[in-house]
Amino acid sequence: MTGQGTLYGIGVGPGDPELLTLKAARLLRDAPVVAHFARSGGEGQARRIADGHIGKEAEELRFAFPYTTEIPRRSAAYREAMAAFYDKAAADIAVILDGGRDVALLCEGDPLFYGSFMYVNDRLAARYRVEIVPGVTAMAGCWGRVGAPMTRADDSLAVLAGTAEEDALTERLLAADAAVVMKAGRNLPKIRRALERAGLLGRAILVERGTMPGERIVALADAPAGVAAYFSLVLVPTARAGT
Repeated sequence: MTGQGTLYGIGVGPGDPELLTLKAARLLRDAPVVAHFARSGGEGQARRIADGHIGKEAEELRFAFPYTTEIPRRSAAYREAMAAFYDKAAADIAVILDGGRDVALLCEGDPLFYGSFMYVNDRLAARYRVEIVPGVTAMAGCWGRVGAPMTRADDSLAVLAGTAEEDALTERLLAADAAVVMKAGRNLPKIRRALERAGLLGRAILVERGTMPGERIVALADAPAGVAAYFSLVLVPTARAGT
């Protein structure tokens, strides 16, 4: 690895720029190359969060996803397109690392928690030095805004993906004392049904755009039927009372 640059996976937090860590801010200020992911035609949420911390001389790389929600995630076309996309992004970053320059790759929330950074890391970690800079996760940012204790004493917390099948969501919700359901968005009707089946709808809180402009926090039972914003999740705080 002598002479190669370092790949930094920079967690930039859930949306509020002030939740960026001091370490992330320092590395972004000094990084010669800053890369980020974005939806086609958009700037990218991670880039927006980090805007005030990127050095003026930094070269920027923008990787636009071929798809986000346009086709089913379980389809062969989606898997093939995304694999090719991450192959290309990793190859572009590798060229820069081979030239001896560091690359800071931005990631919303934390790089190793449902982050796109992981797929580049999978392709490059065996060949290059990689340093992970943890970030405040979306769920932590959201439950901080809600102000409801999530776990007490020996409670268990389930972190679930809203993309899972309804029966699997219901089963896992039944087994947990508290839960976070990520990736709500267009999966919200299914999540709502699973929570109702598990007897947890009355405790569920929908958070859309948590810590961002346009934030919305509402009891899920009171929310209109239908889908939620792209950046949304559901919290199910513990039912255990404090001592």
